Amino acid sequence: MRLSRRTLLAAATATASLTSAPPTQAAHHRRRTGFENLAASGYEPLRGQRVGIVTNPTGVTRDVHHIVDVMHADERVNLGAVFGPEHGFRGTAQAGGSEGRYDDPATGLPVYDTYLKSGQALADIFAASAVDTVVFDIQDVGARFYTYIWTLYDCMEAARLAGKRFVVLDRPNPVTGRRAQGPVLHREFATFVGRQPISQAHGMTVAELARLFNGEFLTTPVALDTVLMTGWRREEFYDAWDLPWVPPSPNMPTPDTALVYSGTCLFEGTNLSEGRGTTRPFELLGAEGLDGRWAAAANELGLPGVHFREAYFAPTFSKFQGKTIGGVQIHVHDRPAYDPVRTGVGLLVTARRTWSDFAWRPDNWIDKLTGSTRVRTMIDAGAGTDEVVGGWQDELRAFRRIRKNYLLYG
Repeated sequence: MRLSRRTLLAAATATASLTSAPPTQAAHHRRRTGFENLAASGYEPLRGQRVGIVTNPTGVTRDVHHIVDVMHADERVNLGAVFGPEHGFRGTAQAGGSEGRYDDPATGLPVYDTYLKSGQALADIFAASAVDTVVFDIQDVGARFYTYIWTLYDCMEAARLAGKRFVVLDRPNPVTGRRAQGPVLHREFATFVGRQPISQAHGMTVAELARLFNGEFLTTPVALDTVLMTGWRREEFYDAWDLPWVPPSPNMPTPDTALVYSGTCLFEGTNLSEGRGTTRPFELLGAEGLDGRWAAAANELGLPGVHFREAYFAPTFSKFQGKTIGGVQIHVHDRPAYDPVRTGVGLLVTARRTWSDFAWRPDNWIDKLTGSTRVRTMIDAGAGTDEVVGGWQDELRAFRRIRKNYLLYG
């Protein structure tokens, strides 16, 4: 990136003073989310501002009070609007749905629908809400195709167009921030499951992503503040924080789901079930006609940190609804060693080799999920797991170099 752009970015992304430095070693004894640090400051970064907040059911305190309810009841905050993403502010909608425009019964606040809105259309919503500052607080799961990070991107762009300030309240990446993994999106495959060229598992927090978006992808940076966590370390999984897990979406019931999701969500691009309609979405995979040969083939790959169990299940909705199907259940036994994206590719390779009815979704959704045609075409050509994974290493190394400039925690 050009030096002049970096100079501009530095002015546009000045972090609020109470959170401007990454956590120290001593601070690890006192872990706080971005919202907890905001509240501890007496909401100083929001003083004198009419505030709107982009959030969903994950925007909660440790005692599971929603931050909208907390801020609405606090006279130090002038909260004027809520903006709901996919699944809605209160989380009543399934995948691909939202709650629309309504007034929240609990607070009386107007709730605006942001889902699938971007650019000037979303800027007009921010303008109509009459807020000065847009705050973002949603729990991410670490995968490029999880749409909340693109809600973040779209809202940042729209806030800039509307002349609004933007504040991100940080939360842990539940699957750690140790490293970026997987293929990088090619721009011609940009959709709402991937707006910009980042890796499939990005290994960043939402505040770090906001800085990356501002510095690399927005034509003109938004006026950005980030309220950081205290005490987060990049190698920590979600359970290290003793925070309540609120499902960010209906099919993300546990942190275990998030652990596998950046790899097994690729099965959305096939005719196999990705486990929707079961109690273990993205951990259970299968189809009619599959049997124990798939689990055996997957185990033979020797993928690090994971075992595969022959499994049979009957989804209550989505693919194969009400039918008993065969497949695998993923059992991660060594989380630090586990590579979800390599695992997802290995499962695709072995599924295609052991099940004669294997097929990609007709719309080539797999290309949107992986960010190019490469994974699909290589698997179709008979490539093995290592060969497919090797195909994206150069672009991944390039992304890691860019990513390093925007990391906020040691």
